[in-house]
Amino acid sequence: MITQEQIQTVIGRTVFDRDGAKVGEVKNVYLDDHTNEPEWLTVRTGLFGMHESFVPLRTARVDGDRVDVTYDKAMIKGAPRVDVESGGHLSLDEERELYRYYGLDWSAASGRQSGDGRGPVPGQGAGRKTGRSGDTGTSGAGLPTQAGRSDEAMTRSEEHLRVGKERRESGRARLRKYVVTETEQVTVPVTREEVRLEREPITDANRDAAMRGKDISEAEYDETLYEERAVVDTEAVPVERVRLAKEQVTDQETVSGQVRRERVETDGDVRDERERRGRR
Repeated sequence: MITQEQIQTVIGRTVFDRDGAKVGEVKNVYLDDHTNEPEWLTVRTGLFGMHESFVPLRTARVDGDRVDVTYDKAMIKGAPRVDVESGGHLSLDEERELYRYYGLDWSAASGRQSGDGRGPVPGQGAGRKTGRSGDTGTSGAGLPTQAGRSDEAMTRSEEHLRVGKERRESGRARLRKYVVTETEQVTVPVTREEVRLEREPITDANRDAAMRGKDISEAEYDETLYEERAVVDTEAVPVERVRLAKEQVTDQETVSGQVRRERVETDGDVRDERERRGRR
């Protein structure tokens, strides 16, 4: 349990869930109006820390610069949303809903036993918020007090979008080589030998050759013929080098989010200083 002395030191520390996962940063601590003891803390959650979730302080433990709670991160982020800027107090209905969500016994809460007729201090609600680091609580008018002195100015705050970037895997590319079989045709010239019968008359030049041998006889003569045929073979020849190359492409992406702004209004005959300066 966080003590009164630890309240101001807790604000701004990092909250970790029961599994040791980081949840967010402590923004506020809420006190019980009856016991003045710390009862709730709010932790910034969401992608850019734009939301506050309530977490019970009953079993929270401070360890160095961290606050360990006994609930998991998903449960904390899913807690009922409460408008923490509405006067700095939880209503009975809001606190009852938080008790129900975290499985806590509402009837056992201090000052809220069923049927005893007691309730929150009139006009204050079921709990009040301590100020941020350096504040000591809330005054009767709802304005922070510091070192026992009243601050006559009201601070107007607003939320700004904080946009970050994260690097994540968007896809994979693979370079793969495989074999396909194709039919390729190539025309090549081939030669072959053919037999042609040639006749020549008997002349004085060939008479002697023609008269050799018997006058009348049988004879045979063989001639071997040759031809060329195309022979197909293959060889592996490198033709190119292929690799994967990455390049960065910059696109413009528009993001949006909801932000809250505090407005200041006045009752009575009050003149806005900015309007007065603008008329000069």
